[in-house]
Amino acid sequence: MNLLSVKGVHLKGIIVKALAGFYYVESEGKVYQTRARGNFRKKGQTPYVGDEVEFSAEKDSEGYILKIAERQNSLVRPPIVNIDQAVVIMSAKEPDFNPNLLDRFLVLLEQKAIRPIIYISKLDLLRDDAELDVFLKTYQAIGYDIAKTVEELLQFLIRKKTVFMGQTGVGKSTLLNKIAPDLKLETGEISESLGRGRHTTRAVSFYNLNGGKIADTPGFSSLDYEVDNAEELNRAFPEIAAVSRDCKFRSCTHTHEPNCAVKPAVVKGQIASFRFEDYLQFLSEIEHRRETYKKIAKKQPK
Repeated sequence: MNLLSVKGVHLKGIIVKALAGFYYVESEGKVYQTRARGNFRKKGQTPYVGDEVEFSAEKDSEGYILKIAERQNSLVRPPIVNIDQAVVIMSAKEPDFNPNLLDRFLVLLEQKAIRPIIYISKLDLLRDDAELDVFLKTYQAIGYDIAKTVEELLQFLIRKKTVFMGQTGVGKSTLLNKIAPDLKLETGEISESLGRGRHTTRAVSFYNLNGGKIADTPGFSSLDYEVDNAEELNRAFPEIAAVSRDCKFRSCTHTHEPNCAVKPAVVKGQIASFRFEDYLQFLSEIEHRRETYKKIAKKQPK
């Protein structure tokens, strides 16, 4: 990146890269190297890629971030904010397509009100795509957009801020190199002995593409969603949320309550059984986590 400075002025821009304590801010087509003022630490604030900021720019020295605007949304993993949409990359093979992991991504994005786009990689490794098509038709029926080629995906990226997410080894960096060859992102191969990909991305960065911005993010093999109660989880499954309006009780968890509308809808095929099973699994995890927190709290000295 070319670092440009203007003496003694305050500017507005967007953080496009964060690395080793430096924040690279884009403003009117120029990129400035900045640091965060110490008062952000005192307030418990950390600037993230995607933040709209006010900053100082001084000749022959680095600038300083002065103010962070209110955020539209934020992700913890990866640490990035103000996202319009997220491309969730799922491989058809190596690693095998995993609807449970996909549902974890979708729950997180639904809870954050970030539009998901499902991209399927490594289709050339699949001998029979019948089973995969059943899953994809289910997601399309719910309302999720799906792309299987780079050309299809590019149409979704116009004038949007997009983050790319995916389990390690699904080919995220390879896909980004196809979309924007000039990025020349480092790629890694699947480790046969470990059965997972090597972590190749070191920092979160924004790149300009199609009038918008795309973010390359560190890969990871698990996902901690930030939903912490049954009501939020219900809303994060759109098809379950729609049917649950007919449940007798507004607080219905679709497990034991009488006159639940969701369970009959699963039996009739209106709601896919694998999606409902994932809902029940996530609900169990949330309840277990809450019980664990209660036990820890009881042990804390008063």
